[in-house]
Amino acid sequence: MTIKKIILEGRHVRLEPLSPEHKARLCDAIYDGELWNLYVTLVPPIREIDNFFSDAESIFSNQQGLAFATIDKRTLKVAGSTRFMNADFSNKRIEIGFTLLGKSWQRTRINTEAKMLMLCHAFEVLNVNRVEFLTDYLNSTSRKAILRLGAKEEGILRNHMMMPDGRVRDSVIYSILKNEWPGVQQHLEYKLR
Repeated sequence: MTIKKIILEGRHVRLEPLSPEHKARLCDAIYDGELWNLYVTLVPPIREIDNFFSDAESIFSNQQGLAFATIDKRTLKVAGSTRFMNADFSNKRIEIGFTLLGKSWQRTRINTEAKMLMLCHAFEVLNVNRVEFLTDYLNSTSRKAILRLGAKEEGILRNHMMMPDGRVRDSVIYSILKNEWPGVQQHLEYKLR
């Protein structure tokens, strides 16, 4: 199994492989809500955006994932970014994460449809058995959003990682399994109507 640069498109959102042409518009989305100031996320400050792009290219080159620019089809603006990551095809699993959305697009159909498109691709094209999501234990907004997708909480990874400010983060892990996907897909399609 290989990860290819593909475009995923729905009614409200288009996910394009992240490229340098998205940089200025992604910075606009990051400014929308000053996302780098949220201590419970890993959104890069604008001065570090080049590292964000080089990391995205590196994970693709190593076949560990694929980063997308999240495009709002109504405005054609870059609303944010999301990615497949930590691909483990020998165990048929992948993570969806590193999602950032400008404040104007939070709690809209954009993230719901983006995740539905990614889940569909993961289960039906990449043929994984499991899609994982991880978030900071303190990030209640992200935790609620992941549950609204239909993922199930599996537990807390204590002292899981170091945050840029030196805080030791506990992470909450969630998953959706292949046999759960038809019901989750039906749920997400209903939400998007």
